[in-house]
Amino acid sequence: MATGRRSKIITAIDSFKGCLSSSEANQAAAEGIRSCLPDAEIIQIPVSDGGEGWTEAFKAAIGGEMVEAEVSDPLMRPIIAPYLIKGDTAVIEIAKASGLTLLSETERNPMTATSYGTGQLVADAVRRGCRHIIVGLGGSATSDCGKGMLEAMHNAHDITLKDVRFTIATDVKNPLCGNNGTAHVFAPQKGATPEMVAELDRRAKAFAEESARLFGYDRQDKPGAGAAGGLGYAFMQYMGAECRSGIELLLDTIFNENDRSAPPLGSSKNDNENNNANAFADASLVITGEGSADSQTLMGKLPMGILQRARLHDIPVVLIAGRIRNRQELLDAGFARVECINPPDLSAEEAMKPERAKENISATTAEIISDYSGLAPH
Repeated sequence: MATGRRSKIITAIDSFKGCLSSSEANQAAAEGIRSCLPDAEIIQIPVSDGGEGWTEAFKAAIGGEMVEAEVSDPLMRPIIAPYLIKGDTAVIEIAKASGLTLLSETERNPMTATSYGTGQLVADAVRRGCRHIIVGLGGSATSDCGKGMLEAMHNAHDITLKDVRFTIATDVKNPLCGNNGTAHVFAPQKGATPEMVAELDRRAKAFAEESARLFGYDRQDKPGAGAAGGLGYAFMQYMGAECRSGIELLLDTIFNENDRSAPPLGSSKNDNENNNANAFADASLVITGEGSADSQTLMGKLPMGILQRARLHDIPVVLIAGRIRNRQELLDAGFARVECINPPDLSAEEAMKPERAKENISATTAEIISDYSGLAPH
């Protein structure tokens, strides 16, 4: 680690689902850093892979205005759902309208849950003049292949999608149908029985075959088609959407590294709101994390995206999590350290308490910082 100058440390920690938001986890880590390095420059970057916290992460990256629309939840009940607008760009998190967390355990049924509310959000954004719509596909309650979303768009007679560009963001690579498709892999988490899974997969294949005949092309096997109960497929097949890794898209937006001359999404050339554009420059350490880290983390999940970006700048990355499995695989992938924030004797119930989680993140981060001689004061 570099010495003789003020240390610069980046925190980019995913939400601990059901416990802490990305911003809350980052703040807890920052408090741990400051306990060892009061004068450190700490850059907190809210992050998301397309699911929980997607709109908040984009707002932190590009600014903009949060707006609201009255839409239908997965059971067609009226709710108010927020999304972000910056210039002519809208950033939508489908879980705000079609999310599993909007339903109680007893209400979950992917045979009937609909993505109609997501289509209403898209239509609202188009009405407001948005011409680039970024959709985070995560946390859906549905397995309707996006048919509800398409129905809502069809019913929005006052809009046109001419010149509207769609980008969908997900870390899911699954196709629409088959053993690795959306029904078999994800529907059980949404309340589907084995019989329901078989029927949902049959419906998905029939819808894809019908759509292929209509368009003359078939995108059911494209990576990401199985995301969000098949919403990924509907956006690609019917809207011509580009599918991106959620964390890569967010980091490209934050750091603007692909084209240094390009403005952040939804901004003009003179807009300087992208305050994180040079965040990695001269950084000493990056701390990332998630609720549970294991070999699946290496399959394109958020901490892996952070690691890959930081390695371009030769910055070490520490991974923290509430639960660690396959530690050696994570270390072999390039993480400098992999640390569990929870003591081994802590119950799961206690670990999920927000205040306890914050304390454990702060304590773990302080321990990490104190171990780096080039960072900690002598």
